[in-house]
Amino acid sequence: MHREPLLELIEIYSEKLPLENQTISKYKTFIKKNPQCFERSLEEGHITCAAWILDHSGKRALLTHHRKLNRWLQLGGHADGNPDVHRVAAREAYEESGISTLELVYGEIMDLDIHTIPARGNVPAHLHYDARFLFSTTDNENY
Repeated sequence: MHREPLLELIEIYSEKLPLENQTISKYKTFIKKNPQCFERSLEEGHITCAAWILDHSGKRALLTHHRKLNRWLQLGGHADGNPDVHRVAAREAYEESGISTLELVYGEIMDLDIHTIPARGNVPAHLHYDARFLFSTTDNENY
């Protein structure tokens, strides 16, 4: 099952953060109920992935200003059918930052979040089921 690796990561996350049980339960129910959960075309919501990026020293984080939401956020985006959440987070981080020297610090989920995206144009309001991972730059270049 293409959803199983993400469900396994969520199980590890739940063991470490039992106070997040409400979010975890909603996340798991959504994934199990929707085989197409990685597809943006699923109107009720879909899986998104994000990268928290630290510089090589761990002292600075990279955020981006999301124009549509008018908020500063970690880099990330839609899975677009790809169930490999690590690759999705890495792809989005590279696409949005242009930084090619990123590495996944560890493969476990750093944070899970479910948030509402407001309606815009012909796209109705929907939920983003966001899995967030920690990345670091691998060199000392200034960003």
